[in-house]
Amino acid sequence: MGIKAALPKYEIYFYNMVLCLAMFWAAGWIFDVSSSSANRKTFKTSVKPGWYYFGRKMDTADLEWMMWFSTFRAHILFALSGHVLFAKICSMLAPQYRSLVYMVYGLLAVWTSMGWTYVTLILSHCILLYSISLVKIRWLCFVAGLCTLATFKCEPFVSWQAGFVEGDFELRHVLFYGGCGFTIMRCMSFALENCERKDGNYNILELLKYNFYLPFFYFGPIMTFDKFYVQANKSDLTRKEWEMWNISLQGLIHLGVVIVVDVLFHFMYILTIPTDLKLLKHASDWALVGLAYFNLVYDWVKAAVMFGVINTVSRLDHLDPPKPPKCITMLYVFAETHFDRGINEWLCKYVYNYLGGKHENVVEELVATLCTFGVTILWLGPCEVVLIWAFLNCFGLNFELWTAKFFSMEPFASFEMAMSEAMSRRIRAVFNTLNFWTIVLYNILALNSLDFAKLVAKRLLLKGFPITTIIAMFVTYCLIQVIKERERGQALIDDPDSLPPAPPTSVAPASPTAASPTAAQPVADPSKEKAE
Repeated sequence: MGIKAALPKYEIYFYNMVLCLAMFWAAGWIFDVSSSSANRKTFKTSVKPGWYYFGRKMDTADLEWMMWFSTFRAHILFALSGHVLFAKICSMLAPQYRSLVYMVYGLLAVWTSMGWTYVTLILSHCILLYSISLVKIRWLCFVAGLCTLATFKCEPFVSWQAGFVEGDFELRHVLFYGGCGFTIMRCMSFALENCERKDGNYNILELLKYNFYLPFFYFGPIMTFDKFYVQANKSDLTRKEWEMWNISLQGLIHLGVVIVVDVLFHFMYILTIPTDLKLLKHASDWALVGLAYFNLVYDWVKAAVMFGVINTVSRLDHLDPPKPPKCITMLYVFAETHFDRGINEWLCKYVYNYLGGKHENVVEELVATLCTFGVTILWLGPCEVVLIWAFLNCFGLNFELWTAKFFSMEPFASFEMAMSEAMSRRIRAVFNTLNFWTIVLYNILALNSLDFAKLVAKRLLLKGFPITTIIAMFVTYCLIQVIKERERGQALIDDPDSLPPAPPTSVAPASPTAASPTAAQPVADPSKEKAE
């Protein structure tokens, strides 16, 4: 059945009401646990005094968030503001050299923050992978890139290369791995795009411009070289109507989200509580379920804000960066699950789509997903949690395809065609509900810990059965229907002409083809059926 299957309005209103009440209910339990446990000994390292006018302590467990928006906020703002200033001056005076100015400023900023030996290390990797790209053998470029990336994940290569960084400041560890990891991925993108180029080779200067673009250098996101090359070298710098207004609005929204998250950290310690297993064992089922869900939502918010700030700067430079990741609240299929759209697009372009083709053949899909998650494991760093997370997500992605193939066979296909679109949507939502919680459990494994994921699964499926299980699944079912309704509305906006035609006013007997339930339906674009 199509994505445009509608449900009665009162049913959608009921689902929204249940969902809102459930969110407030779970948040209330988390607030109670946070308030009663603020002075626990295990909280001392991460729950610290917050804003004095709140009179409450603040959850500071996420070092990355605190680094961006508290500890090193001034340093990051200073570096990005300088980039914006010089980029604007160059765009006004000599727009044809703006990509060169981006490179020079980025190179100087990296040199200032990490030292000339670190710059030498980065340049050596760029020159090595550029030299290999001249051979124009795709598999060789890929193997060389992965081997280079592996040198930052295993000893003694990591310690040796870390010695190239000067100083002992707090950000040293983060900037070292961020800059080196993203550099290798960008160099691999350059090498693979150079292999696809039929006439000649790209200049090494284009690689350096691409790699040393400061907003993307340390923290991403990754924009593939083909897109960056076209956008950074375009001569027409005119903006669309209301574009600057939209960029300014996005910046204000990100600022507002940062303030809201910091305020919530004073009332709900969603990052610190999962680290205290003794406390979790005495917490209610609803507090545990809420913690699992809110941890994933927070991780999406963090990625959306951090990439959003960088994307705002890059949009000022007339670039079109990767969009923020899709919110976990809007996910119920493994095929759309990701927390970094830049890495996701990189993997899809060079591995998943390249090996998987149309993603219809079971064997090709299995090979494509295994290779994709193999690269992902290397990118994240091989360890027990990452290996378990990759295996479960790889299995989930393939299981979706196997299930879709199985239920497209007879007699299931005939059963679905015989029922109404609304009923088909409800039945699909039941299966999507189970899928949603597998996505949640698989990903809190990576974001929190294996013990926390096991505890949540045990409470949700075993100890809490049947009351907690049934209620949680019903609330999730309501969430899935709300998501589907939003997707339906977006599909009607994107393709309004494909609505089913109005029934004829004639009372003449219909032809056999007109009586078919599929005849009145338009031929849908496969991409719009992806979520179904």
